[in-house]
Amino acid sequence: MNTAFKCASGLAVLMQLACGQSPSMQVTTTVGGKTITIKYSAPSVRGRQIFGDGGVVSHDKTYPAWRAGANRATAFHTDADLDMGGLSVPAGDYTLFVWVKDPDAWQLIINKQTGQWGLTYKEDQDLGRVKMTMSKPAAPVETLKYSLTDEGANKAKLTIEWENHVASVPITVK
Repeated sequence: MNTAFKCASGLAVLMQLACGQSPSMQVTTTVGGKTITIKYSAPSVRGRQIFGDGGVVSHDKTYPAWRAGANRATAFHTDADLDMGGLSVPAGDYTLFVWVKDPDAWQLIINKQTGQWGLTYKEDQDLGRVKMTMSKPAAPVETLKYSLTDEGANKAKLTIEWENHVASVPITVK
């Protein structure tokens, strides 16, 4: 076996291991005939403290803005103009971050910059921020989970669940 092949094989195994810890995920819903999609990497708690002083997220260079996932920044696409918790969001592509300075009072950040690695955050690119409704899960949530729930009548709900936190924001298709 030649050296280049061994190196390439070893790199492939390492990439699978790294991606396996935070697999790529996608959630999509159709509301009012329009599609809304979120693409993210889903890290797991794995016995660590995630939020609050000393938590994993507090070590990110963008803290208290969290990339709302792992690896690449969390991508948000909408085919429709939306109202997200009072914020007007035109149809298009965005990046989602979450302001987690207070682990029990999150704000969803809709950012206009797209395609970046998750640890690149430019506040001057924010379309806006929305207070999220917070609750506690019945049991700790091991793997980060996004959901988009059709609420009927051109309405949906975006929910983020991880560790001991559940945060949501209402969405209305304009």
